[in-house]
Amino acid sequence: ATAFDSHFSNRVESKAVTDQKSSGRCWMFSSMNVLRSRFAFEHNDTLAVEYSQDYLFFYDQLEKANLFLQGTITTANKSMDDPDVKFFFKSPLSDGGTFCGIMDLAKKYGLVPQSVRPETYQSENTRLMAKILATKLREYGLELRSMVAAKKKEAAINNRKTEMLAEVYRILSMTLGEPIKEFTYAHRDKHGNIKGEEKTYTPLEFFKETVNTPIEDTFIMLMNDPRHPYYKVYEVEYHRHTYDGHNWRYINLPIEDIESIAITSLKNGHKMYSSYDLPQMDRNRGYMDLDLWDYSTLFGTQFPMNKAERISTFESMSAHAMTLTAVDLDKNGKPTKWKVENSWGESSGQQGYAIMSEAW
Repeated sequence: ATAFDSHFSNRVESKAVTDQKSSGRCWMFSSMNVLRSRFAFEHNDTLAVEYSQDYLFFYDQLEKANLFLQGTITTANKSMDDPDVKFFFKSPLSDGGTFCGIMDLAKKYGLVPQSVRPETYQSENTRLMAKILATKLREYGLELRSMVAAKKKEAAINNRKTEMLAEVYRILSMTLGEPIKEFTYAHRDKHGNIKGEEKTYTPLEFFKETVNTPIEDTFIMLMNDPRHPYYKVYEVEYHRHTYDGHNWRYINLPIEDIESIAITSLKNGHKMYSSYDLPQMDRNRGYMDLDLWDYSTLFGTQFPMNKAERISTFESMSAHAMTLTAVDLDKNGKPTKWKVENSWGESSGQQGYAIMSEAW
């Protein structure tokens, strides 16, 4: 086994390791970890609140259903073999996403503490619910296409779409719980004692109090994609959580530039949402390194594809979000390894954390 140490010269302390269980909501857990870390940074005498993933996941699924239904209306005059039509019907909705999802959803629906809306079985085990919703949405998509083909009036089509969303809302309420409209909550100090008085909040009021600054004004998304020229902005069409929201839009940079930005962020006490592919990862020990396993010697062959080739052939992709929380720098200020806060529970890796070698 490859040896590694757990010392880090620059770290942002974590508050509690979370667990997404059998779901693809890593993007939500990592995003919320960043938000609660920012709250802790700005209120160092107050216990950082853990936000409810179940609450916002309800609206994530509802909004993605709307994105699908509106997309089928918009593309209804195209053939079922058209790439855009295939895109919608192949995956009507998913539990995956990016930091942009938190930005759009929290601004629209607010946030609530997990103590007020804890996880449910279906939020932690999303596969069956997702299958039922996808089947229903595909059925609805065909119906909406038929209405457009029959030249039904726009008002009639929109009314029918609203009825479809009402059914999705009902299914989500049965599985994830009816969304909370108002709740009471009291902040606590770092010793767990109630701080101040218990207050009544709406989700939007709680979002404004604990996040404070509009999220879209406080971050940019960076990507290292060697297939395309660096120092340019790219946008992935339809890769968003809400129909009127933000697509996945990023600046493509050399990995060295991204590392420099990440080091500066961590030195200044700010965690980073970050997303990775996970080849060459020892999940039990929570360690990622290029030399973990020597498959070339074992099988007597080489695996020479570079990163651009791996992405182009779907061998590699941005597959799992984790929260970048520490970096170890040598005497010249160069990174030797990195540490991330995962969302697989405290029994995963190193008590819920993982270490990445600089080469990895």
